Amino acid sequence: MPRRYREIYPSLPLIDSEGIEHVSAARLMSVQYFQAPPDSMPEDVFSEHHLLLNLKEEPHRVQNRRNGVLRDFQFCKNEIIFTPAGVRSGWRWFEQSDVIVVTLEPVAVQHFAERELGMLLSDKQFEDLPQFSDADLCAAGVMLRDSIAANDMSSAVMFEAMARVFLVKLLQKYGQRRPEEIALSSRFTSAHYQRVLGYVRTNIDRTVVLDDLASEVGMSTSHFSRVFKEVMGKSPMQFVLSYRVEQAMRRMEDQTLSLGEIALDCGFADQAHFTRTFKQLTGQTPSAHRSTRQPAAPN
Repeated sequence: MPRRYREIYPSLPLIDSEGIEHVSAARLMSVQYFQAPPDSMPEDVFSEHHLLLNLKEEPHRVQNRRNGVLRDFQFCKNEIIFTPAGVRSGWRWFEQSDVIVVTLEPVAVQHFAERELGMLLSDKQFEDLPQFSDADLCAAGVMLRDSIAANDMSSAVMFEAMARVFLVKLLQKYGQRRPEEIALSSRFTSAHYQRVLGYVRTNIDRTVVLDDLASEVGMSTSHFSRVFKEVMGKSPMQFVLSYRVEQAMRRMEDQTLSLGEIALDCGFADQAHFTRTFKQLTGQTPSAHRSTRQPAAPN
């Protein structure tokens, strides 16, 4: 049974995003910063992707065993090691570390890539990249770490922003897109998906019908419905509803907006329609969801 990566950390992180609540980025990733003495981590298979971003000035010896193959190497500043979910991996390091560990939830990454970037990722999502250098991505990781370290009212806002910057950089450079030939008789590619997403995003507060979506990508309604479901795993109108609910969840974090306002802004006929749809897709009412996301009152 795959585990979470943090379950086998041999020491506590100096900085940890696990304490940041009520931000959508927390569902995408967690971030820990370590300056750990020489130690090791046993081999295991993990349910998350994880990246190690090396900040240590001097190269130092590290061993990494993944899927039974041992690598013994010098880990240099601004080098990153990426281990996809499902890979068996273990570690040993011989000097004090100076590293940021970023773990990513694969399902949340898939949704982010689709909704925010219009990218259709392959099932693998990322290549297995044992060691590569990327100073730009490491710099984004440092800003992500520093947003947590601020430990004040701005931390959640900054973490949200920097998490998006980090993930966009990672996906655009290293994300594995689905092959163009994914669809059947007529391809439904990332370009088609981006047009559908753009139309739904622009018209979120209006009625969206199937004919409009099919017209947007230049397909017949029946053919569009068939290939969209083949690729996306849900019907076009199920996709529209789930997108409206996701956007409503974001708006609900603004406590100044009423549920009625949010319902209309996100294209629901009224608050009752919003409540029914929201509960059908999430298992709870909008008011119950909002109450679980409210920050705790100060002592």
